[in-house]
Amino acid sequence: MSWIIRIVVLAALLMGIVHFHQSRTHRPTRIAEATAQGILILANGSEPETLDPQLATGSPEHHIFDALFEGLVATTPEDPDDNGPGAATHWETEDFITWTFHLRKDGKWSDGTPLTAHDFLFSFRRILTPELAGPYAPMLYPMLNAEEFNKGEVKDFSQVGAKALDDYTLQIILKGPAPYLPSMLKHYSWHPVPRHVIERFGKISDRDTKWTRAGNIVGNGPFKLKEWRYTHSLTVERNPLYWDAGLVRLNEIQFIPIVSDATEERAFRDGQVHVTNTVPLPKMDYYREKEPDLFRLEPMLGTYFYRINVTKPPFNDKRVRKALTLSVDQDTLIRNVLRGGQKPAIGFTPPGAGEGYETPGLLKYDPEEARRLLAEAGYPNGKGFPKFDILINTMESHRTIGEAIMEMWKKNLNIPAGVLNQDWGVYLDSQRTLDFQICRAGWIGDYLDPYTFLSIWQTGDGNNNTGWSSPRYDELMQASLREGDSTRRMAILTEAETLLLDELPMIPLYWYVRPFLRRPEVKGMKSSLLEHRCYKAVYLEQP
Repeated sequence: MSWIIRIVVLAALLMGIVHFHQSRTHRPTRIAEATAQGILILANGSEPETLDPQLATGSPEHHIFDALFEGLVATTPEDPDDNGPGAATHWETEDFITWTFHLRKDGKWSDGTPLTAHDFLFSFRRILTPELAGPYAPMLYPMLNAEEFNKGEVKDFSQVGAKALDDYTLQIILKGPAPYLPSMLKHYSWHPVPRHVIERFGKISDRDTKWTRAGNIVGNGPFKLKEWRYTHSLTVERNPLYWDAGLVRLNEIQFIPIVSDATEERAFRDGQVHVTNTVPLPKMDYYREKEPDLFRLEPMLGTYFYRINVTKPPFNDKRVRKALTLSVDQDTLIRNVLRGGQKPAIGFTPPGAGEGYETPGLLKYDPEEARRLLAEAGYPNGKGFPKFDILINTMESHRTIGEAIMEMWKKNLNIPAGVLNQDWGVYLDSQRTLDFQICRAGWIGDYLDPYTFLSIWQTGDGNNNTGWSSPRYDELMQASLREGDSTRRMAILTEAETLLLDELPMIPLYWYVRPFLRRPEVKGMKSSLLEHRCYKAVYLEQP
């Protein structure tokens, strides 16, 4: 009978193996379950540094703020770069200087507190309060006396060009005409923040208080914060008090911080995320040719560049900075390394930044001139040039680009460079404190005007982070805010960028496109030059 028992046991084991295999084979993926539940899962790059819109500067935060907050003007479901009603139902201006915004009377914070014009006044005052040191405070400088208040030259906020005519009517007065103001108002630096919550946890100028934590934070966007599991996920859920809640079809959005593009691609392939943030450089051709239904390549108004710390020798010498710039072969970098359809950055401002503006095309690959300039600066054939690092935040593509640039500098200038990797938060601190020599950076336009690219290089701007300063450049940027004639204004900005490209406190490398992967279940997610996301238009559909 023992052989009968053995056969029964063997049969049972085989059935168990088959059942286990079938259960593994047919186990639904994470995104299959999420799709059925109306939960969108997005890979979001680095862990957000903060959920305070007036202290943030990065794209990971931007993606989250598009869900939690909304400005006077909002994105539209048809085109996220169009200007649609947000906290304001409509607005008017006769001269593009004085603007009147009419807030919707059913506007509420996610805790039910009414949203009024006074909330916007508080928000403007807070980001401009010098002690807060908001890095995006200069975004409000087109507003009358905003810069002077932020620099402590005007003490009385009532002198700033923002008035609550009543609870639901807000007036904004500018230094000069700015037809692009509605586009600018979609940026999170102009969004309202909840006074009644912020003041519960500190003063107007206190940074990093508990007001942004889950259970405390309130917003006025289509979603509200559900939980933030640090380094794991940040989840937002539908906000039933949002004025346009009837249009919102998603129940939740999960933002997953994945800093490695290779890990992110594996997560996508394994059914863990609906949408990636990027595509690994080695996989670009594969997805373009073999999986075109998953591969997306969208235009983007942005510049990838290297900041140069001009306070540290030898980078305080303009000839050295020019030599570094002219010895970079952008065409080879794009063709052999990036392979995503990027464009060589012959200036800093990318094409399409503003009607009537043409970027001065002053940069080109010229290794012979680069070697001459380096020798003139005292480093013939790179002799005596100190070793330095290119600071990057954690991501394989940044390292690959850095190593390619490093090789070009070695080949063309015979100078030694390395690549230094830091996590997102440490990397941002190093930029702010100028604790670097050369630093990887990217800038995505905040609105459709060249000023959004050129303004960051003004003295003291929270996004300058190079130590570079030019009184003439500052004068030109301020003059552009006062000039009412569009042609003359563009000429002023052209002169400013020409000066910038002569001084080169940065090295423009290429103008962005955005390659990423997206599952076919995701519908309604439209492309945006400015990387805006209209989440209320997004929905999920079973394949």
